[in-house]
Amino acid sequence: MRRVVAGLVLCSFTAVEIGAKAPVRAKHAMVAAQEGLATDVGVAVLKSGGNAIDAAVAVGFALAVTHPFAGNIGGGGFMTIRLADGRTTFIDFRERAPGKASRDMYLDANGKPTRDSIEGWRSSGVPGSVRGFELALSKYGRKKWADVIAPAIELASQGFPVSYSLAESLHSRSLARSEESKRIYQRNGTFYEMDDTLKLPDLAATLTRIAKNGANEFYEGETARKFAAEMAKNGGLITLADLKDYKAVERKPLIGKYKNYEIITAPPPSSGGIGMLQILGMLEGSGYEKTGFGSAASISYAAEAMQRFYADRSEYFGDPDFFKVPIIGLLDPAYIAKRRATIDRDGNAVAVTYTLNGGYGNGITVPGLGFLLNNEMDDFAAKAGAANMFGLVQGEGNTIRPGKRPLSAMTPTIVLRDGKLFMTVGAPGGSRIITAVTEVFLNVADFGMNAQDAVDAPRFHHQWQPDTLYLEKGFSPDTVALLKARGFHVDYAPGVVIARVEAIVIDGGWLQGGSDGRAVGKAAGY
Repeated sequence: MRRVVAGLVLCSFTAVEIGAKAPVRAKHAMVAAQEGLATDVGVAVLKSGGNAIDAAVAVGFALAVTHPFAGNIGGGGFMTIRLADGRTTFIDFRERAPGKASRDMYLDANGKPTRDSIEGWRSSGVPGSVRGFELALSKYGRKKWADVIAPAIELASQGFPVSYSLAESLHSRSLARSEESKRIYQRNGTFYEMDDTLKLPDLAATLTRIAKNGANEFYEGETARKFAAEMAKNGGLITLADLKDYKAVERKPLIGKYKNYEIITAPPPSSGGIGMLQILGMLEGSGYEKTGFGSAASISYAAEAMQRFYADRSEYFGDPDFFKVPIIGLLDPAYIAKRRATIDRDGNAVAVTYTLNGGYGNGITVPGLGFLLNNEMDDFAAKAGAANMFGLVQGEGNTIRPGKRPLSAMTPTIVLRDGKLFMTVGAPGGSRIITAVTEVFLNVADFGMNAQDAVDAPRFHHQWQPDTLYLEKGFSPDTVALLKARGFHVDYAPGVVIARVEAIVIDGGWLQGGSDGRAVGKAAGY
């Protein structure tokens, strides 16, 4: 029996079948992505003989069309891969700081951070998605480059029906700040409604050139020249030399243990993998789960573990090509045991994440090319000790330097149980990605949930600074009261969302797909 798992998780958005009570099941292969049309693209690739990497690349390009909120060729991300023969690898196609970037570029005359790292042409790092997809496909895929891009070209040129959620999302004020984005995505104020057809001819033309000429088209060809010219015209920093110099990097994934599970996850420049393994290390052997899912005791203990990781994150993390991250020390069992001891005992595949950072990135569509730009430069520390748009306090290791990759929280993860493939999981959601991915894994591993229940269950988050325990709706008022009594400052507002997770679980020869009910999309297989 052929079993291929492609779990695709794209940053800043999610996918689900609304109201689903049981996990989607399949026997042979499955894709769980953040938008339904892109999921269908992935399944079609698998049915036609492609493998999980082929499906991942095809879905990545499709989402650049059908989910502009975060799907991208103007951003970057990570891919965690486990091959059928047991080999594992990690592809880093994170954005890089342009050559003209400087340490204090986002500080005003008084040394205070401005909004230039979030808004405008100067907020973009050099995009990595196209190079990353090319590296993954050329080394580990079966399909031809043009074939995996073809579905995205068709969706962009022929158009696709606008969903209710997309129609609502396209009212974004971020898009309204860019005349080109306003023209394409908002029809200059005549907004798209559900079931209208959205066509993206400029993006279709760009994708067609990339399909014909390879990734070099984006980094050295006509697309690159037009992109660099628009950057120069609008005061941006990315040059043709920056594009030509960009490289996707293959790294060794982090591998850790939790009970009888093996966790294969993201290394630096993501902080996600270390965070997940640290939190799991502090939880293992604590018995936190004995009080049950959603209890004040289990939430309290896990939240304390989260705080300790995020405190470490602020000091010890950065791009490993520029800053020595003490991975061995941070994951040393003795260190983790020491961190665990400070917690009050009574207070008791393929996984892909890519991103534009904020919703629709900085909102700018490159004229004539049709793709949105990231505002990933905000993931650097504009000033050591200052918070970014997600409230994360970051240190010297993540300050800005030319060519450097900003620290990330993306955590595409593959899990083995007793040596066999068990789960793929990942999420969007900025600083909340790490805790969300960890909680969904624990929901399956410790609380016995199926894939869909695991991603739909209410979540919580604590990132040290701000000193707030965020709770989604769904926890009982009694639990909230008990957590407040334990000294937590609790945010239980209706709008709290702790990321959006996609997961696939292998259960007795079947694949369970869990696509997060916090937004729309789907898991599907055959």
